[in-house]
Amino acid sequence: VQLQASGGGLVQAGGSLRLSCAASGRTDRIYALGWFRQAPGKEREFVAAINWSGGSTYYADSVKGRFTISRDNAKNTVYLQMNSLKPEDTAVYYCAAVMRSGWYVSQRDAYDYWGQGTQVTVSS
Repeated sequence: VQLQASGGGLVQAGGSLRLSCAASGRTDRIYALGWFRQAPGKEREFVAAINWSGGSTYYADSVKGRFTISRDNAKNTVYLQMNSLKPEDTAVYYCAAVMRSGWYVSQRDAYDYWGQGTQVTVSS
């Protein structure tokens, strides 16, 4: 599975961005797709995830109510709509795929494939 993330950029606090993650290859075996982020000097942290077939969604507490994850199975693409952005949301955002059930999708170890990151910068 290959993952291509896009949509990052520079935005002012309070603004919005939408990230996209296009999956290719054996997408029929994807169990879930998720987004993680990593700020300078910090560990990579879970942001949101979506079950590929059922559509169940999961969010980190820090983004609940502001971010929305969705999927378009026909396009093999997952989106992360980010509203009310804050400077602390500044990070490189990565999409990743879980290929097996039975894992907590908030855990990095659950993910088998990772895309390249896309930079999100929120200015104050």
